[in-house]
Amino acid sequence: MRLRRAFWSDIIASLTAAGQGLLGRRAGGRSGEDIRELCRALLRTKGEASVVTLARSTLDAFARLDAGGRGEFFEFLRSDLGADPAALDAALERYRASPDPETAAALAAAAEPRRQELLRLMNTAPDGTRDIVAMRVALLAALSRRPELKLVDDDFVHLLRSWFNRGFLELHRIDWRTPALVLEKIIEYEAVHQVLDWDDLRRRLQADRRCFGFFHPSLPDEPLIFVEVALCKGLAGSVTDLLFGEVEPDVEADTAIFYSISNCQRGLAGVSFGNFLIKQVVRELAAEIPRLRRFATLSPIPGFRKWLVRVAEQGRLPAGPAGAAVELDGIEKSGWPADAAPGEHLKGSLTRLCAHYLLRARRGIHPLDPVARFHLRNGARLERINWMSDPSPAGLVQSAGMMVNYVYDEAAVVANHEAFVNEGRIAHSRAIAVLAGPAVEQGGGAGIPVG
Repeated sequence: MRLRRAFWSDIIASLTAAGQGLLGRRAGGRSGEDIRELCRALLRTKGEASVVTLARSTLDAFARLDAGGRGEFFEFLRSDLGADPAALDAALERYRASPDPETAAALAAAAEPRRQELLRLMNTAPDGTRDIVAMRVALLAALSRRPELKLVDDDFVHLLRSWFNRGFLELHRIDWRTPALVLEKIIEYEAVHQVLDWDDLRRRLQADRRCFGFFHPSLPDEPLIFVEVALCKGLAGSVTDLLFGEVEPDVEADTAIFYSISNCQRGLAGVSFGNFLIKQVVRELAAEIPRLRRFATLSPIPGFRKWLVRVAEQGRLPAGPAGAAVELDGIEKSGWPADAAPGEHLKGSLTRLCAHYLLRARRGIHPLDPVARFHLRNGARLERINWMSDPSPAGLVQSAGMMVNYVYDEAAVVANHEAFVNEGRIAHSRAIAVLAGPAVEQGGGAGIPVG
């Protein structure tokens, strides 16, 4: 792999050098040109060496822009580099006169915004993919102030999904022998349970732990997403034990617990990797450790506390499944501040409310909670709510210290996925159904139909 990368790096370097010579003779250099002129020149240019050089010059020019200049550049992409109106009109007339597959294909090609071709050409530059991912980060920042730029962002997402297709991704195990540059990125990008220091990272890479990440050939030292796994005896219910427990290399593990999954590249928001990663890691672990019988998560419930506060303040606490939920009225003004653990006397009410939240609080036909949507869409089953699983400040603020197990049952994953995406049915255990109350049990514990 390294030899192949070195070969292509040498080829690109040769093309770049040749292109610089050509452009230098033709135009006396382009270093001072406006980025919009560079873009137009790049779209006109045919020679391979010239394209590579102009692409690099365009990306370098973008890197020198301030926030205002970048916003203007994205507006230029939106307003000036859409589909060519004349070409589109001509293709539409030809299709109307003769609606066959050839004219339909020509119409589709004419309808494509020219900025997509510009991005493809930019991607030919050395480190072009890395720079375009970074460019998208700037676009997302501009999009928050200029919603009309969504058209441009849609084109970025369309191309990035193609370039970061699962077929191009490489799965690597990350351990203590992994280059320090990548290990530093794991510490930096961990988004669920902060890595405190190098000793903490070393613990997460010990014999009873696994860490896997997806990488792309164009970004070999940048993890795109990674997952941390604990090998356990039985279903784990405490993330504190997983993070800080003693190393147990000889434990007869029968369960793999996925306790943290982190997306690393802000510029790839909207490009999904997690579902592929979990399924491939399950296959890797099953092949390595045949005695593993269960694959499950220990997952946060990031929207629960926010939802709970909102419905309490609005006087809409669900009394049926919650039982003694009235105790929680005025929750933020009571003796239970956001960064403190709830009293044991609230355990019954809170776990029932949590079951209600996970099964019934919806966005459309799907769960309100983002982590629940992710795992249930992947075909997992909502298995168990764990009281005081994560008593850290973040865990208390997010989900009152609770976490949930989702189980990936190979025999049911496909059926669960289809029922979820098509009907909004949530696969869940009998224990969850009992917590949520009789109204949820209508589905017999297999799922809740939603109209």
